[in-house]
Amino acid sequence: MKVHVGSTATPEEAEAIARSLAAHLGVAVDVHVGDDDAPAASADPPETTYPLEDDLGPTDRERDLWAEIEDVRRGGPAKYRDRLAEQGKLFVRDRLDLWFGGEGGTRGAGDASASDGNPAGIRFEDGTFAAFDEWHPNAPGRGGDGEDDGGGSEGADGGDGDDTDDADRLPADGLLTGGAEFEGRDVHFMANDFTVKAGSMAARGVEKFLRMQQRALKTGNPVLYLMDSSGGRIDQQSGFFANREGIGKYYYNHSMLSGAVPQVCVLYGPCIAGAAYTPVFADFTVMVEGASAMAIASPRMVEMVTGEDIDLEALGGPRVHAEESGSADLVAEDEEHARELVADLIGYLPDRAGEKPPRAETKPPKYSPDGIDGLIPESPTRPYDVRDLLDRIADAESVFELKEGYGPEIVTAFCRIDGRPVGVVANQPTERSGAIFPDAAEKAAEFVWTCDAYEIPLLYLCDTPGFMAGSQVERDGILEKGKKLIYATSSATVPKQTVVVRKAYGAGIYAMGGPAYDPESTVGLPSGEIAIMGPEAAINAVYARKLAEIDDDEERAEAEKRLREEYREEIDIHRMASEVVIDEIVPPSDLRAQLAARFDFYEDVSKDLPEKKHGTVL
Repeated sequence: MKVHVGSTATPEEAEAIARSLAAHLGVAVDVHVGDDDAPAASADPPETTYPLEDDLGPTDRERDLWAEIEDVRRGGPAKYRDRLAEQGKLFVRDRLDLWFGGEGGTRGAGDASASDGNPAGIRFEDGTFAAFDEWHPNAPGRGGDGEDDGGGSEGADGGDGDDTDDADRLPADGLLTGGAEFEGRDVHFMANDFTVKAGSMAARGVEKFLRMQQRALKTGNPVLYLMDSSGGRIDQQSGFFANREGIGKYYYNHSMLSGAVPQVCVLYGPCIAGAAYTPVFADFTVMVEGASAMAIASPRMVEMVTGEDIDLEALGGPRVHAEESGSADLVAEDEEHARELVADLIGYLPDRAGEKPPRAETKPPKYSPDGIDGLIPESPTRPYDVRDLLDRIADAESVFELKEGYGPEIVTAFCRIDGRPVGVVANQPTERSGAIFPDAAEKAAEFVWTCDAYEIPLLYLCDTPGFMAGSQVERDGILEKGKKLIYATSSATVPKQTVVVRKAYGAGIYAMGGPAYDPESTVGLPSGEIAIMGPEAAINAVYARKLAEIDDDEERAEAEKRLREEYREEIDIHRMASEVVIDEIVPPSDLRAQLAARFDFYEDVSKDLPEKKHGTVL
């Protein structure tokens, strides 16, 4: 750099200016006095020198911080950590290591090491020091340890007044949040620390939970809720219960995230009262056998309000929610199995909002499609297991069933066909002939709605006598829940394929994505039949009086047989194809290939719904 100074500058002044500018600007400087062409002084920037490796390093200030972080990571009082093994569950930090420290939790190139003490797959943690000044002796202004006043929420073992040194610990306010890598994708996570007042929720933990949800809305990345919470912390409820940014905002945010960000919840213990809403708002809920439960109130509160004496397992254990309420999608045998289930599940979901789910390598089906025709009985009343049909259509080891014990007349499952994730809604002839009952209709409606939200194509396998009739199902809401399935099927804009496997009677063909419901294809197998009602019911409705006039039993039976055969000719799949009710009759051995080709062809199909705020059915 060339610099000119006044003609009165002395050589000493020129040299000082050159050195100063070279050091400040980091470049070589020539200083010219007045109009002289030759520089009066020159200077190069000083050589950059770094201290030797051992000259600088962490001071006591950083060492103290690491000690505080390690203290937070110990969790709540030791006596509560010691009880976890008896309860059959992991300490929350060990749980995070299970989820993010092994396969699927490794860091990518360029990521920091795990030397910070976190599992390798955890990118970062937020709010480690939440509530720090309320319990830690190093917090500014604290003059020693306090005492635990109980403090747990209703129904929780939240402390017993023990005045040992760590009895009033509130590390991270009992709630861990952050970002992590799970099965090769970025996820947000939250995890309750049950050693801190039974995982109950208070002001600082609530703030962390809300921030995590709001950030998920921005990124679109999936959220994992690892729940083990007794609900709101009753003795500290001021400032977080009814506030605009309190616990109630959880469920507002759940509603905003729904359909935009995949939400998966795993329950490891009793989730009572407010804590129970997170699992039911999530897209998918996993309960751990022998450990988890969820209920609107604890057994103690139930007895107080209703007089009913009931334990937590009977009130809201896994069997209740997997088979009776339908709130649990999956039940895991233990903590390791829960992770395995979610690892499989997340493979069918998109990486983030608005994207399509990932395809996998194609695998041949478990059993040859050549056996499909032999699997389907000729008689519409003889049962077979539709899962056996799926094993001849789907890629091997890809069928992932949800809510298996709830509404079993319909099977809802993810699978892959030629590597492509597909959501399957299939009537189950082994369960009450595949008739659609209220619980099954509701289960299928929610599944269709979820698949549509996350761009997962739908496959309907229709083999049903229709919606069940009778006084009990009317009381159980067959019309109300049946309309939800029809509505969800009508509103879904993902590619849809419908297969008339065998019987498609009554409004069953409507609920199962029939020709009127805008499927990309409706195909039938040669065993298919489409009719207002089945042969037996039709003959009874139309010919009952005429048959009753035939006195001879043998003659009457012969007449019934003839009428049945005539009726079945009218509803045969060939008649439906001839009238172009369906698009094609497919040889059963070619069904898998046909479905793969059709899903591939219609992958980017565009469908429009009427402009409106939203419907009123769901």
